[in-house]
Amino acid sequence: MVNWSSVDKAAKEWLKEAGKSIVASFETALQIDTKADANDLVTNIDKEVEQYFTSQIRKTFPSHNILGEEGFGDEVQSTDGVIWIIDPIDGTMNFVHQQRNFFISIGIFENGKGKLGYLYDVVHNELYYAISGEGAYWGDLKLPMLEKVEVSEAVIGLNAMLLTSNDVKNPLISIVKDVRGTRSYGSAALEFAYVATGRLDAYISKTLSPWDFAGGKIIVEEIGGVVTDFKGEPLNLLKKGSVIVAKPGLHEKLINEYFQEK
Repeated sequence: MVNWSSVDKAAKEWLKEAGKSIVASFETALQIDTKADANDLVTNIDKEVEQYFTSQIRKTFPSHNILGEEGFGDEVQSTDGVIWIIDPIDGTMNFVHQQRNFFISIGIFENGKGKLGYLYDVVHNELYYAISGEGAYWGDLKLPMLEKVEVSEAVIGLNAMLLTSNDVKNPLISIVKDVRGTRSYGSAALEFAYVATGRLDAYISKTLSPWDFAGGKIIVEEIGGVVTDFKGEPLNLLKKGSVIVAKPGLHEKLINEYFQEK
C-alpha cells in the first residue's frame, strides 16, 4: 500500500530544492545542446535536475519506476506499479532565452491511474498540484471545477507552427477562425496550468510526449477538464501523440465539430 501523503510531501520538498538550483543557475553559463530537432534544446540544468529527482526517488521509493525526458530514469515498458513521469524543465527554449515561462512537470501514476500531479513555475515560485480525489490547487487556493464555455468565447493555446501545413483541411485553421483568441507560450506545462486556472479554455498540440502532459493531465482532470488525443481517445502514458485539453463541453465540441471526419 502506497502512503500517498508521504509521496506528496517528498515531491513538494524536491520541487522546491530543484527550483532553487535552477534559479541559482541563472548566474552561470549554460551548456546548450540540441536533440534531433535543432530547435529542441537541452541544457546541463535539464539533465542535472532530472538526475536529482531520479536519485531522490530511488533512495526514498526504490520500488517506484521513473520515466524522464532526459533518459536518466528506467526503461518503462508498461504502466504497472507506480511511475513518476518527469520533465525537469518544460519550456527549455524559454528557459534559455527568457529565464521565465518554463515549468517542472511531474505526474505520478499507479497502474495507469493518475494519483499526484505537479506543475511548478520556478521563477514565480508558484505550485499547481492535484491529489486524486481531493481536488487541485494553486498554492493554498483550491481550484474550482471548470465550467463550460462556447467555442466562440474560447481562448485557446496552440503553436503557430501547426497552422503552416499545406493541408487545406487542417482543422486548426477553422478553429482559429472560430474562437475568440489564441495564445502560444512555448511550454505545455504552463498551458495546462492556464487551462486549470481558467486563463485558457483549451490547449491543443499535435505532438506531446508523456512528460509534457503527465502532470497537467492529472490536475486538469481533477477539476473536470477533459484530456484526450485528436480522436477523443485516452492518452497513452508511454507514447508521444496528439493532445487536446479543454474545459468540459468545449472539448466535446472541438472533437465533434472539427476533428471528426465528416
